[in-house]
Amino acid sequence: AVTLSIGEKSKESYQGDDHIELLNLKTDYVFKRVFGHAGNEEITKNLLNSIIKEEITEIELDKNPILEKDLLDDKIGILDIKAKLNNNTNVDIEMQVVDHKNIEKRILFYCAKLFTSSLKSGYDYSTLEKSISILITNYELENQKDIKKYITKWNLREETYPMHILTDTMEIYIIELKKFKKFKDNSNYKRLNSWIKFIESSEEEIDMSNKEIVKAKKVLEEISQDEHERYLAELREKYILDQNNIEATGYDKGLKQGKKEGIKKGREEGKEESKKEIAKEMIKEKMPLEVISKITKIPKEELQEIQKEI
Repeated sequence: AVTLSIGEKSKESYQGDDHIELLNLKTDYVFKRVFGHAGNEEITKNLLNSIIKEEITEIELDKNPILEKDLLDDKIGILDIKAKLNNNTNVDIEMQVVDHKNIEKRILFYCAKLFTSSLKSGYDYSTLEKSISILITNYELENQKDIKKYITKWNLREETYPMHILTDTMEIYIIELKKFKKFKDNSNYKRLNSWIKFIESSEEEIDMSNKEIVKAKKVLEEISQDEHERYLAELREKYILDQNNIEATGYDKGLKQGKKEGIKKGREEGKEESKKEIAKEMIKEKMPLEVISKITKIPKEELQEIQKEI
């Protein structure tokens, strides 16, 4: 296969290669190109059926095109997939590979935005449509470390009676790919297991019994042979790598800055304690508090409190 450099497009074709290196399906651009592309509705419907476990008879994908400038940005909603199910449910799917540490608020914002945008002007609240946000991460969420499964479903529940759901009109699903190998065997999502295995490693053997997974792999092979698609995917991957480096650099810088500030604070606290010890000795020697204050820079009121402790 021909290797493309970022910023240039090869004139050679991928057609006729014995083996084509498939594009990474965990790159959000490639994920949207397979599951959010007009014509691939049945593929997306099958994936969604395996997640939300509801019968989907109709699906309409949002047809907003992906612009090249979108690949170098991380504004909310650019590379997520939006779909309307059964003409009454709105779904947002996002593949996230960069850990921004605020993903819980982000996915809640997505779901709330979907929910409120379904209310048309002049209508009452009964017209609000069900909204589902699905987040797929290529990392583990810190606050879900103790949850021993790779997919979680979130609703608005009563604290003391968690079996009681306030409303089913808002749902959030979080799929952590890094947990898949550890917890796939005790999962109740058998059909989803096949999809996650395909997403995790498209080069491996796929579940041939699911014709939509077979179809999805064919779509992936086709775009992997397209030089312009490879160029766009590599452009997006470069941006993601840059973002990861920025996050890592910021974290390291924060550690160093925190350490530096901690040392400085420790030294200042040490000086204060030293001054207080000196002040105590001076008080014991019956020196006037005004003189001690002038020497140690400790206010007279504070010296009076120290005097009471002695």
